[in-house]
Amino acid sequence: MSAYGDDEHEIEASRAPLLDHLAELRTRLIICAAAFGVGFVACYFFSQDVYLLLTRPLALAAALTAEEHSRHGPFDLLLAVTGIKHVVGKQVVMQATAPLEFFFTKMKLSAFAAVVVTFPVLAWQLYRFVAPGLYKRERKAFLPFLLASPILFTMGAALVYFVMLPFIMWFSLSQNIQTATVQVNLIPKVSDYLDLVTKLLLAFGLCFQLPVVVSLLGMAGLVSAKMLSKTRRYALFGIVVVSALVTPPDMISPFMLAVPIYLLYEGSILCVRVIEAGRKKEIVTQ
Repeated sequence: MSAYGDDEHEIEASRAPLLDHLAELRTRLIICAAAFGVGFVACYFFSQDVYLLLTRPLALAAALTAEEHSRHGPFDLLLAVTGIKHVVGKQVVMQATAPLEFFFTKMKLSAFAAVVVTFPVLAWQLYRFVAPGLYKRERKAFLPFLLASPILFTMGAALVYFVMLPFIMWFSLSQNIQTATVQVNLIPKVSDYLDLVTKLLLAFGLCFQLPVVVSLLGMAGLVSAKMLSKTRRYALFGIVVVSALVTPPDMISPFMLAVPIYLLYEGSILCVRVIEAGRKKEIVTQ
């Protein structure tokens, strides 16, 4: 029996009535909800420490934009955040304008962190639910993308923490005014700062999933390397537009997102070419 025949037989053997599928879905959802609940409670105990960690780029930017360090620029800030250059962060003042604002901010941070921490469990449950409906070769091909997705998201988050966020804070604090008659100081709200961080993390993390999405479309035969190469200019335009929409309204942030996304697009073309080469080789050997 051919490989395709074995796959068809395996699919038929895994068929189940609708009620069994619903019961399976309920079980997976309960496991996901339980994992998220445990992760949320655990993350809440460390939510204040995590929030302080997220404010480190702000503290370093405040130190480098202080009057005695005014000669430093964003490159010095990048070295400070990565630990290459030792800079003592300056204490920054943040405000909460509602009695329970910081409490709800920690709740939002805990929920976001719980999704990140429990992602392996959530992704595995999703895979276990859809795996019976996939061919054996499709399951083997799906697993690498399941592993690559969190790695790419982590790369996007690292770019935010070590590059984007420090630069945005440095640029914002450099706009402060200190004169004899006027004083303008940036005093961010705790909730607004978290919203900015989570927005950037989600924007960069999701945009960094481009190779995964394009490779899956290539495996499904919906796109080809030749098609992606021909539409390169339109893809570049779309990347620039999306980068401008999901980043803060300044001149540098969209550029800092568009460049790595375009490089990932070129990497996606290579991935699709590898997939097409493997498909041709499989056809020849049959």
